[in-house]
Amino acid sequence: MIELCENQHDNPPNGSNNNKISDDKLKRELKSRHITMIAIGGIIGPGLLVGSGTALAYAGPAGALIAFAATGIIVFFVMQSVGEISTAIPVSGAFTDFAGRFCDPALSFAVGWIYWYMWISILANEYNAISIVIMYWTQVIPQWAWIIFWWFTFLILSLVGVLVYGEIEFWLSLIKIVAILGYFILAILIDIGVVGGTYIGTRYWQNPGPFADGINGVAKVFVIAGTLYGGVEMVGVTAGECQNPRTAVPRAIKQVFWRIVIFYLGMILFIGLLIPYNSSRLLSATSKTAASPLTISLQEAGIHVAAHIINGLIVLSVVSAGISSIYVTSRTICYLGKTGRAPKFLGITNKYGVPWPAILFCNLFASICFINQAPGGAGAAYTYLINLSGVATFIVWAVITLTHIQFRRGLTAQGVSADELPFRAIWYPYGAYFGLGANIFLIFFQGYTSFFRPFDIVSFAVSYILIPVFLLLFFGYKFLRKTQWIEASQMDIWSNRRVFVKEDIQTNNQTIWSHIKNLII
Repeated sequence: MIELCENQHDNPPNGSNNNKISDDKLKRELKSRHITMIAIGGIIGPGLLVGSGTALAYAGPAGALIAFAATGIIVFFVMQSVGEISTAIPVSGAFTDFAGRFCDPALSFAVGWIYWYMWISILANEYNAISIVIMYWTQVIPQWAWIIFWWFTFLILSLVGVLVYGEIEFWLSLIKIVAILGYFILAILIDIGVVGGTYIGTRYWQNPGPFADGINGVAKVFVIAGTLYGGVEMVGVTAGECQNPRTAVPRAIKQVFWRIVIFYLGMILFIGLLIPYNSSRLLSATSKTAASPLTISLQEAGIHVAAHIINGLIVLSVVSAGISSIYVTSRTICYLGKTGRAPKFLGITNKYGVPWPAILFCNLFASICFINQAPGGAGAAYTYLINLSGVATFIVWAVITLTHIQFRRGLTAQGVSADELPFRAIWYPYGAYFGLGANIFLIFFQGYTSFFRPFDIVSFAVSYILIPVFLLLFFGYKFLRKTQWIEASQMDIWSNRRVFVKEDIQTNNQTIWSHIKNLII
């Protein structure tokens, strides 16, 4: 049993309840298995199935592994920061809320809108992706018609309520996980020659080699890795609608990181073994399915139904990732609406706890996907809009680690021991400071190749435009609302914290089967 507590301590510091927002209109129906699978399934989409091939082409097998592994380390510490605060203060506003509590309301405004845009761009990309892969099977219906069909489908699935959404996402994610693990097994059999009849081994690491473009290739892949890893932080968003965040969120934090690393590094490893990075099929194919490294590797091994299998997997992935995108972006804008940092009607929820105005608003903005259907240079403009999501990810992660550092400062100033927290981040404060510094570095490092001669003004703009936009949002709101950076002694670390009156006691005497089951489900 969990109760929502607005004031866990008898005498919170003055000002600690400023801008207090309750999540009581959102239904807390998500279970631990839902939280875990939403975090996994929400980011295993067509980006992994197709974008991994682009990463291989840019950096080669070793370069792509380095970029994804380095980004994975950053993700680990970001997840630790998300887990510590979200377990203690489980609200749907998540780090958007925390930025306003522990830093400055202007930071909440800025990061909230950046995060909203990040997921809008991802959602728009899902609509284009699913329409393309569906047309692999039939060209009778035009692409714009498929986009409209899936637009309404995603909208309906998003309006049915959080519990139904959790169940849908659980099973779709489980299918995706099983399918990807099945591919890993096939990849091993193909590499050693059991399937396909030709031993490959590490042939493509020797020729054409492990790196495609040295450090420059690795730099290009960082923004791809950021885009593909982006979404792991949604565990914090789902905490606000979780039945028991004290156990569900820490479990998800621990499991999701390792699963994501296994899936992403595993995918890069296996496609790097089976496909040379200079394969023209990675770059010149016109359809998403043809460009998928999974399809290429299976077809070259003689599995002729590979395209249909991967096509079906991509469709499931897009449906899963699409409704997750609507979920996260709608909850983000709903919080901004409730706090007056967006139009107030966006904070409305119905009696079932569904923020339907926010869902409709976000889905309408995702219609930017139709820009890609326009003639002329509109397609290039759309690509630039979508590519901004990678930089947005690093900005959001930097703010998450900053708010975590501020949260700990507030605990110290207000005499609260970190030992009281239900989940504590590993290696604090070193991990949090590393995450902050690494993300700031990547914000500037990821686009440095645009400075090479000749100077690429378009690439430079796409790489760095979000930096002045973020600063404009921050300082603009700060100037208009006269906000102040919050002192540690005045931070609101009390409102919306949950008191656990009764909780399930788990013994440490778990069987081996229990551990295995926890890793699977």
